[in-house]
Amino acid sequence: MSDKPTMDQLQALLSKSPFNRFCQAKIERIDYGNMELELRMPMRAEFERRPDSGQWHGGPIAALVDTAGDYAMALHVGALVPTINYRTDYLRPAINTDLIAIAKVRRAGRSVGVVDIDIFNEEGKLLAVGRGTYAGSAG
Repeated sequence: MSDKPTMDQLQALLSKSPFNRFCQAKIERIDYGNMELELRMPMRAEFERRPDSGQWHGGPIAALVDTAGDYAMALHVGALVPTINYRTDYLRPAINTDLIAIAKVRRAGRSVGVVDIDIFNEEGKLLAVGRGTYAGSAG
């Protein structure tokens, strides 16, 4: 991968992972100047908290936080990096909506990078916030 991976390169990498393929996540937008990435994940029955509720379980939301943060770091590093730590704070239920993650790299150092991730519904309401810490180089 080049120093600045293209959207197609990142999407191919994302789709290569069996887990991410199952999640059907798609990269919607990349802003290299602001080190920001937007990722969309559609609702699936497998992600429901209770059958036929349309309400997202917290696990897939947390996975989206981590995935979006990792791929945002790839904008800086040029490759995927190991996750050191991440957290997710849930602000309101996600019901009958795709999830949109906007990940912004706050610091990209040689050994550690920090990414803030906001999760929105399709109406633009903020549902969750996360922060990930990632290795500063590929691994």
